[in-house]
Amino acid sequence: MIKAVDINKSYGDLHVLKDVCLEIGKGEVVSIVGPSGAGKTTLLQILGTLDRPDSGMLHYDGVEVSKMKEKELARFRNGHIGFVFQAHHLLPEFTALENVCIPALIKGVPMKEASARAMELLEFMKIDGRATHKPQAMSGGEQQRVAVARALINNPMAVLADEPSGNLDSQHARELHELFFRLREQYKQTFVIVTHNEELAEMADRKITIIDGKNTE
Repeated sequence: MIKAVDINKSYGDLHVLKDVCLEIGKGEVVSIVGPSGAGKTTLLQILGTLDRPDSGMLHYDGVEVSKMKEKELARFRNGHIGFVFQAHHLLPEFTALENVCIPALIKGVPMKEASARAMELLEFMKIDGRATHKPQAMSGGEQQRVAVARALINNPMAVLADEPSGNLDSQHARELHELFFRLREQYKQTFVIVTHNEELAEMADRKITIIDGKNTE
């Protein structure tokens, strides 16, 4: 479903990614691990079309997205890729429900339809009781679940997560990790997760290791 071929990326004289090739199937949960500075986050940003490779190709379901122009790429990203970051990046002036709805509204989905989908996701994650609360009234674990719901609102092809449990205590981290697998079972979702958390990395269907800009499995 996701196919990266000979991905290279440099920043000045620093060659961060070196001929990275990988394939991720629909419904897989794949972890990306490796030492700090190895290129994990850079790879995730390229897989998520937030950054472009210097060379190489990126395909989603056979479509080469690496050749898309910026506006077309932005539409593709909004409709087909969800993101979860270590910092949840919820907008403080909006409620949990409103935060989840934002990507759908950007896509042009009517508010009534977006709200119904958002509530379905919040209910699945057992935080529908916090739907009208703003981020400052929620725990870190609750905020991260809202961020996951936001990532899923447009039924993306894949959810890309960068250290999603990095700011959580061990209990909330474990609950978040288990949530990813329940979401895969419920929605057949694909997850690509950069993590230093060994427990999460080992739970994944596959573990891709990045060392010195190159990948191994």
